[in-house]
Amino acid sequence: MMLIPAHHFRDIERKPEYLQPEKCVPPPHPGPVGTMWFIRDGCGIACAIVTWILVLYAEFVVLFVMLIPSRDYVYSVINGIVFNLLAFLALASHCRAMLTDPGAVPKGNATKEFIESLQLKPGQVVYKCPKCCSIKPDRAHHCSVCKRCIRKMDHHCPWVNNCVGENNQKYFVLFTMYIALISLHALIMVGFHFLHCFEEDWTKCSSFSPPTTVILLILLCFEGLLFLIFTSVMFGTQVHSICTDETGIEQLKKEERRWAKKTKWMNMKAVFGHPFSLGWASPFATPDQGKADPYQYVV
Repeated sequence: MMLIPAHHFRDIERKPEYLQPEKCVPPPHPGPVGTMWFIRDGCGIACAIVTWILVLYAEFVVLFVMLIPSRDYVYSVINGIVFNLLAFLALASHCRAMLTDPGAVPKGNATKEFIESLQLKPGQVVYKCPKCCSIKPDRAHHCSVCKRCIRKMDHHCPWVNNCVGENNQKYFVLFTMYIALISLHALIMVGFHFLHCFEEDWTKCSSFSPPTTVILLILLCFEGLLFLIFTSVMFGTQVHSICTDETGIEQLKKEERRWAKKTKWMNMKAVFGHPFSLGWASPFATPDQGKADPYQYVV
């Protein structure tokens, strides 16, 4: 941790006794180790459900409108395997991003015992969040939706019903990447299908009536174009944030950089794991981010 100049007073208590530890008590019923992380937010849950519905709609149109009725079996098999694999990885990444603790700071840990265990020296200060009554490490911010302080919080994303933070940023990046890929793949197949149907009889290029086929394809085209643009921008923003080692909140607030500067490649490995491998593209591979700093609460 870096020493903070004397003029930095925001969210910092100069002495431990100012934290009022007697008002901070741990949660009465802490969850057991390994408890699944899930945010009970109505808007976030609705957005997560809509995300799955849209992916399943694309799956339905691709399979039952374009691929299964096609008489080119090689084309159908290859595109079916590719699209379903990308869709599976997208939904798996979504689940990991939604159900992984993004890096929550223990709630209610600003107790007298915890402060004494830090063994603060004269001149040392600690960060305190009055909203969740916790002593938080540097670069942590409070999320009003999760009602917790999150380490290296980038933003709260309703589409995954979770914060994007230190522990789940990899899964969020993979989610945006795979959604962009299946959107692009779907748009390409829609284009080929329209050309094929214009050249032949519409009644032979789909199991549905021509008007129904056109409506389903137009809706898929609109969905694919919208999410291709949205997720591509999010993917690029996240990769830039990782390479510069500066979260979205830190960029928005233009916070002074107080952490060591590393190379872009080291920043990528810090998020996706050491060393570089195919596991970077897998939502099932948990990145090895190293051990937590025991002095991360002290500056």
